[in-house]
Amino acid sequence: LLPFAAPLLVASALLAGCGGEAGPSVEATDLATLPWDSVVTRAEGTEVLWRMWRGDPAINAYVDGWVAPRLQERWGIRLTTVAGNGPELVNQLVVERQAGATDGADLVWINGETFHNLRDEGLLQGPWAGVLPNAQWVDSTSVIVMRDFEAPLAGLESPWGRVQFALIHDPARTPDAPSTVPELGAWIRANPGRFTHDQAFTGITFLKTLMYALGGGVERFQGGFREADYLAGRDSLFDWLDTHREYFWREGESYPPGVAELHRLFANGEVDFSMSNNQNEAITKTRQGVLPPSARPLLLEEGTIANAHYLGIPFNASNAAGAMVVADFLLSPEAQLQKLRPDVWGDGTVLATERLPDEWRRAFSGLENDPRALTTVALEARARPEVDAAYHERLAADWRERIRRTGR
Repeated sequence: LLPFAAPLLVASALLAGCGGEAGPSVEATDLATLPWDSVVTRAEGTEVLWRMWRGDPAINAYVDGWVAPRLQERWGIRLTTVAGNGPELVNQLVVERQAGATDGADLVWINGETFHNLRDEGLLQGPWAGVLPNAQWVDSTSVIVMRDFEAPLAGLESPWGRVQFALIHDPARTPDAPSTVPELGAWIRANPGRFTHDQAFTGITFLKTLMYALGGGVERFQGGFREADYLAGRDSLFDWLDTHREYFWREGESYPPGVAELHRLFANGEVDFSMSNNQNEAITKTRQGVLPPSARPLLLEEGTIANAHYLGIPFNASNAAGAMVVADFLLSPEAQLQKLRPDVWGDGTVLATERLPDEWRRAFSGLENDPRALTTVALEARARPEVDAAYHERLAADWRERIRRTGR
């Protein structure tokens, strides 16, 4: 056979199966060898099942009320979303593999330790993400976007959004809000019961922010997981927590389960700070009436963690073509601009907007700039990248074990 004959035979077989229905399952790795029009043809008129975090009404409204109708109108794709993220998602896919299930979710929303575990378990298809037409606009120079907790994307996941951790406060209650870790500690001790963090991803990100600051900066933890550096950083963090925890809400004996519950404590005046992995959430949630109108985001001078989130295709997806078309649409300037709007979601774009066609570049630059929002200059100056996912996993497990062991 000629060197290119085998790929041509594969492509011919795939094209023969194209049509309005999904047809036999074809992996994204093989679809990535086809012309994009062929992938689209195979996706038209199919259903895409997407497992994603469903904990925010604004995100659900964007996906269900804005994305889904456009997929249906343009490609006849029926988008069905179900809840599933983090360890639950990983466990679900492991169970499906053990059971030999061949009709799992077509698309998953992932990042960080979830990507790490799915990749190591061989539960993702790929590479495929680089062939998406809209991938040409991704900010490929950004370490935040192109490295997921230091791991190369390797074409296994498509960037979808970029965010940065921020505290949330109300200047009417905290006119002299702390701006450094030492100032935050002093404020907590001077205002007992008025500060806490949640137990989930956002809370652990807050703890990592402190660990970076107390442990010598993010540089100390970069370049892969090292046990000695982790233990030194963790112990510095736990010493800080031991000094301050009795001044936390409920004396540190309990913590809100998630950031939504923390937002409610803040909105009800039970605590004076909330927090979010999305620096724009203070703005979007005030517009939605979840947080008080005077809420503002706040960055610590030592820096806050910035990361991106992504879309992957599970090993047993039955409609990889449909998943690729959905991922490409979500990466389009149109969809990225819509989710960036502060009255929609406020989720940061992964696109290099300065490289977009004139029409879209003007649209992004003309987007309403809420005066309460943090400036790009401030965000970039204080952005700190994620480090190896093992730091997040170990810290989450060790913090929970310490809380159980100390009866708190």
